[in-house]
Parts: sequence; structure tokens; C-alpha cells
Amino acid sequence: MTGVARRRDPVRGRERALVAATQTLRMVHDPLRTALFVLTILNISRVHQHYPMLARMRPALLLVVASIGYAYLKPRYLSPTNVLKRWPMRLVLILGILACCSAAFGISLGRSAGFFLDSYAKTLAYAFLIAVSIRHVRDLYTFVWAYVISCGILAFFSLFVFGLSKGSGSYVTRLNDLYTYDSNDLGVVMMIGLALTLLLLVVARSGRRWMLLVILVGIGATIARSGSRGGFLGFIATGLAGLLLANSVSVARRVSLLAAAVTSLLLGAPPGYWEQMQTILAPKEDYNYSSIDGRRALMQRGIGYMEEYPLFGLGINNFARAECTISPKIASLRLNGPRRCVVPHNSYIQAGTEIGIPGLLVWVSLLLGGIIAPLKLRRRLPGSWRRGADQERFLYAASTFFPVAMIGFAVTSFFVSFAWMDTIYLMAALLTGLYGSTYVQLHAGDFDGVVTAREGTHSRHVGGWRVARTSRFGTVHRQSTFVTE
Repeated sequence: MTGVARRRDPVRGRERALVAATQTLRMVHDPLRTALFVLTILNISRVHQHYPMLARMRPALLLVVASIGYAYLKPRYLSPTNVLKRWPMRLVLILGILACCSAAFGISLGRSAGFFLDSYAKTLAYAFLIAVSIRHVRDLYTFVWAYVISCGILAFFSLFVFGLSKGSGSYVTRLNDLYTYDSNDLGVVMMIGLALTLLLLVVARSGRRWMLLVILVGIGATIARSGSRGGFLGFIATGLAGLLLANSVSVARRVSLLAAAVTSLLLGAPPGYWEQMQTILAPKEDYNYSSIDGRRALMQRGIGYMEEYPLFGLGINNFARAECTISPKIASLRLNGPRRCVVPHNSYIQAGTEIGIPGLLVWVSLLLGGIIAPLKLRRRLPGSWRRGADQERFLYAASTFFPVAMIGFAVTSFFVSFAWMDTIYLMAALLTGLYGSTYVQLHAGDFDGVVTAREGTHSRHVGGWRVARTSRFGTVHRQSTFVTE
């Protein structure tokens, strides 16, 4: 009798956990996910830097150590899948290896090694921690909320804490004293936040929906107060991408949400904002076109550095050093003024000059893959997920709004040095989580009787996987245990 009962109940252990993990869509509050949730808020919003006593405690470092320790002691709380099997984290790993090589073969080993150990290694470790901590849709949902809350905090500080000032050569009175961000950097962070806020609005209900609408309005106003032309272009690109790609949301709802964001930008625009935006139409009249340290000249010199150091580059974080040591501008500056060791102000030039042309290709592949791959995944998802349960609608919408977020990053990062910052690596981790969560959700559907197996063995291709289903139970059995809480 026992043997018969077992044969009639193939969904046991890990399979039951998969089913339980996808019954409702809510945030996960176990110690590991909670620590990484708070760490994401600190990394993105930098809110701890507003409180000197809290900043001196180095909470981000403490949370990283706590997360690694908990993950080591409780490995069953991690994703059962090797994240290096997913292309986003493989590319992140390759970038880390190329960064090490660039330090060894660049123009300043000490500067590159110091940056790698003090900053970039932490960025990579954070991305891998997030990736291995996403087991199913609820974990992914939790970390998306963490990023959106971070943008809500940044929006609050931008509206009520950070001051405004008018810089030389600028029409607009814009945000200043933003701790580790400047006003242009803020546009990059907020474009991803705008897309992820729209994603959560697809499944949000009651009070959370109103909270997200407030954050959406705050993001629009913050973009205006930043006075960033790159942020404005990113806002347009993100809005149009969301309007055209979000087929899981009705046209009326897409237009209304976009109208709310545009209205907040119009109302939040500081004095001189539209005069500043009009200079986009006359680029040759801008200092960035004519100045020796403008973006045009920096791009030209950056291409020269890539031609001179094509394989490993100048070394990660060495662009500014090159500007004061081997730059072609030095000869003229000996006669005309002091040297300025400036950063590239372009993430693509930054990647190519600092870790070489192979590194640029890998970095751009991560960016373009983040746009194209989720859209390809969406075509393979069941059409019923567009109007299905909350977890299904969230995954379907994520395959749309993750590309929208990457489009916003692709535009705004062209105007800032963001190649080694957390945002694109966090998106790589979330995209890895999207693949894993989709895989789990499809199997949960099989285990829970949503998908009925037919006679014979067949398979479905989803995002590069072959999902096998046995003829009798429609399941794929595994050995290890899997914890959902």
C-alpha cells in the first residue's frame, strides 16, 4: 500500500516546495533575503551616507559579510541552479577576469588594483549574491521592490533634502550635494527605477499601487530637478519603450501611467530646465563640443587610447590617470593652463579604454543581451500568463520591463561613467533570476496540475532550456532539498 501511495504522489520534497513558492506573490523575509534587500537599498539609494554615524559603521560591508556567512551556513536557501550556466553571470565573470588582466597590463597597477579591491570586487560579489539568492518568482519580486524603494528614497531626498544650484555655463538650477552621485548619475539610476516601478504596477493592488504611483511621480520630478540632458533623453527612450513593448498592459493604462510621469516632470522642472533641454538641438554650441575636456574631445582621446591599448586597455579606473600622463592634450596644456584628470563621461568609452576592446564587446553584449534576450524569452512563455495569476503576470511583464530598464540604461550611460557601478550588474543578476524563476514556474505548473502531461515524452524550449516531462507525471525529479522560506 505504501508503495502504491508513493507512486500516486510523485510531487514530494522539492517539488512541493516549488508549488508552494508560486502560490502567492509576496516578498520573502528570511534572514538572507532581508539582508540583501537592505543591502540593495543602501547600494542604490546611498541613504546611509546622509547619517554620518550610520555611515561610519559601514553597514553595506557588514550586510555583505552577514549574507555570505548565512549563505555558507545555509546553502539550501540558495538557488539550486548554478548561476554560471546563465549567460548574464558568465559575462559578469568574464568582465571580472578582464578587469584583473587590465590591472596587470595597464598603465598603473596600483591604481587599478586598489579600485578593483575597494570597489569593483564588491560590485561583482553583490551581483553574484543576488543571483544565487533568487530561487523563484517571490525572491525576484522581493529584489525588484528593493530597487524601487531605493528610487523612492532618492526621490524623497531629491525633492526635500538635496539643494539646488546653478552651475557655470548652465541655464538650469539643478540638484547638487548628492553624496556619491551627481545629477547626471541620478538619471541612470532613476531610468531603471522607472521601468521597475511600472513592472510592479502590473501586479500591485490597493495600498501598494498608490505607493508605487507616488514613487512614479517622484521619479519624474527627480529627473526634472536633476537638470540632466542625458536623463531627459533616457526618460523619452524609457517612456517610448514601455509604451511600445508592454503588451501585457492595456494601451489606455500605458498612456495614463506615462502621462502621470510626464506631468510630474513638467511640474517638477526647475527654472531654466527647458532652456537647458533645448541645447540638445544645437550640440555644436555646447561646451561639450568645443572644450578640450568636453565629451567630444574625451571620446576622441578615448578611441585613441583603445587603438594604443587594444587588448587589455589602460587598466580599470585608469582613464583619469591617462588624461594627466599620456594624453595628447598635455602638450597644449603646458602653454594654456593646468591639467585636469577627468573621467570619460561615457560608459562605453570607459569600458573600451580601461579593459580593452574585448572588454567593451563583453560589456556591450551584456547590455544588448539584457534588451534582446528577455523579449525572446517572452515569445516562448505561455500566452495565458498575460492574464494569469499574479506570479505569471509578473514574470511575463518582467520579460518586457527588464528590456525597458536596459534601454533606459543604454541611453543615459552614454553620458556618464557607469561601466563599473552596481546598476548593470544588478540587472544581470535579476535577469538571471528571471530565467530561473520562469523555469521554476513552468515546473510548478506541471507539478500542481496546471499543465497536463500527455502520453509520450515531449519538451518545451524556454529561454535556452529543454524542459523534459515524463509521460506519466510530467515532472523532472531531483535529489536535493529546496527551502522556500
